[in-house]
Amino acid sequence: MAAAKLTTAVSTKGQVVLPKAIRDELSWRAGTQLTIENTPDGVLPKPSSLFPAARSADVFASLPYRGKPKSVAEMEAGIAAEARRRHARD
Repeated sequence: MAAAKLTTAVSTKGQVVLPKAIRDELSWRAGTQLTIENTPDGVLPKPSSLFPAARSADVFASLPYRGKPKSVAEMEAGIAAEARRRHARD
Protein backbone atom coordinates (compact mmCIF):
# COMPACT_ATOMS: atom_id res chain seq x y z
CA MET A 1 0.00 0.00 0.00
CA ALA A 2 1.42 3.40 -0.96
CA ALA A 3 1.92 6.00 1.74
CA ALA A 4 -0.52 8.90 1.78
CA LYS A 5 0.82 12.08 0.22
CA LEU A 6 1.02 14.96 2.67
CA THR A 7 0.90 18.56 1.55
CA THR A 8 2.11 21.86 2.91
CA ALA A 9 2.48 25.42 1.61
CA VAL A 10 5.25 27.99 1.35
CA SER A 11 4.53 31.05 3.50
CA THR A 12 5.08 34.65 2.42
CA LYS A 13 8.39 34.45 4.35
CA GLY A 14 9.46 31.36 2.37
CA GLN A 15 8.87 29.04 5.30
CA VAL A 16 7.61 25.48 4.89
CA VAL A 17 6.06 23.51 7.73
CA LEU A 18 6.89 19.82 7.57
CA PRO A 19 3.90 17.64 8.47
CA LYS A 20 3.99 16.36 12.05
CA ALA A 21 3.78 12.72 10.94
CA ILE A 22 7.04 13.11 8.99
CA ARG A 23 8.78 15.07 11.77
CA ASP A 24 7.80 12.39 14.27
CA GLU A 25 8.90 9.54 12.00
CA LEU A 26 12.31 11.17 11.48
CA SER A 27 12.62 12.39 15.10
CA TRP A 28 13.12 15.97 13.89
CA ARG A 29 12.34 18.16 16.88
CA ALA A 30 12.11 21.96 16.99
CA GLY A 31 15.55 23.41 16.33
CA THR A 32 16.81 20.50 14.19
CA GLN A 33 19.27 21.97 11.69
CA LEU A 34 18.64 20.83 8.12
CA THR A 35 20.70 20.99 4.96
CA ILE A 36 18.60 21.56 1.85
CA GLU A 37 19.68 20.10 -1.49
CA ASN A 38 18.08 20.76 -4.86
CA THR A 39 18.07 17.38 -6.64
CA PRO A 40 16.65 16.25 -10.00
CA ASP A 41 13.83 14.56 -8.03
CA GLY A 42 13.02 17.67 -5.98
CA VAL A 43 14.10 19.40 -2.80
CA LEU A 44 15.81 17.12 -0.27
CA PRO A 45 16.03 18.21 3.39
CA LYS A 46 18.58 16.26 5.45
CA PRO A 47 19.78 16.70 9.04
CA SER A 48 22.96 18.77 9.11
CA SER A 49 26.12 17.14 10.38
CA LEU A 50 27.07 18.00 13.94
CA PHE A 51 30.68 18.24 12.81
CA PRO A 52 32.16 20.32 10.01
CA ALA A 53 33.43 18.45 6.97
CA ALA A 54 37.06 17.42 7.36
CA ARG A 55 39.68 16.01 5.06
CA SER A 56 41.91 13.11 6.11
CA ALA A 57 44.92 15.40 5.96
CA ASP A 58 43.23 17.73 8.46
CA VAL A 59 42.93 15.07 11.15
CA PHE A 60 45.58 12.39 10.54
CA ALA A 61 48.62 12.99 12.69
CA SER A 62 46.91 15.88 14.44
CA LEU A 63 48.44 14.52 17.64
CA PRO A 64 51.76 13.23 16.36
CA TYR A 65 53.62 10.58 18.34
CA ARG A 66 57.28 11.46 18.79
CA GLY A 67 58.64 8.19 20.12
CA LYS A 68 59.82 4.85 18.88
CA PRO A 69 57.06 3.08 16.89
CA LYS A 70 55.02 0.62 18.95
CA SER A 71 54.41 -2.96 17.84
CA VAL A 72 50.88 -4.35 17.60
CA ALA A 73 51.60 -6.45 20.71
CA GLU A 74 52.68 -3.33 22.65
CA MET A 75 49.55 -1.46 21.56
CA GLU A 76 47.31 -4.39 22.57
CA ALA A 77 49.08 -4.63 25.93
CA GLY A 78 48.50 -0.91 26.50
CA ILE A 79 44.82 -1.21 25.63
CA ALA A 80 44.44 -4.21 27.97
CA ALA A 81 46.22 -2.36 30.79
CA GLU A 82 43.91 0.65 30.41
CA ALA A 83 40.84 -1.61 30.34
CA ARG A 84 42.02 -3.31 33.57
CA ARG A 85 42.67 0.10 35.17
CA ARG A 86 39.18 1.38 34.25
CA HIS A 87 37.51 -1.84 35.38
CA ALA A 88 39.34 -1.76 38.72
CA ARG A 89 37.97 1.68 39.62
CA ASP A 90 34.33 0.73 38.92
